[in-house]
Amino acid sequence: MAGRHVVALDLVRHGATVHGEEGRFSGWARVPLSADGRRQAREVGRSLRGRRYDGVWSSDLPRAMETARLASLDAVIDPRLRELDFGELEGARWEDIPANLQAELVTFDGFRAPGGESVDELRERVRSFISDLAPGAHLLVTHGGVIRSLLRQAGRDETVPHGGLVRLENP
Repeated sequence: MAGRHVVALDLVRHGATVHGEEGRFSGWARVPLSADGRRQAREVGRSLRGRRYDGVWSSDLPRAMETARLASLDAVIDPRLRELDFGELEGARWEDIPANLQAELVTFDGFRAPGGESVDELRERVRSFISDLAPGAHLLVTHGGVIRSLLRQAGRDETVPHGGLVRLENP
């Protein structure tokens, strides 16, 4: 992965949204945090108190920017940290999508949303962001797909809950 000069990335997944609580794909949809998501954002902010970063960044989607704001983070906005564009699947529920797309999405690698973005395109977008970072430790407020992509490239396949924080050393 590009950006070998980056020492560590702390990755925060935005707080929960009503869309997500209803089991809907949000992708690039401009949905706000739910009450629970706002609570999660404040909690992650408390857990980050006293930590120092060389850069703090957020996706430009409202749910990530609101998480950063409620966590008292002065984040620079970058659209490359957006979630996967789910195209025609935006707003759909898991049970509403065909079984073949469910299987591809679970596999993740090789998935392409109909009328949207592929995981490879997401990876390239995120790789571009990482390669532009200055040396040091950075905090990213972003989305599940971005975090999953970064962790998988590091040999980890973990799910980070809404409002969760995970560290990636030497990405």
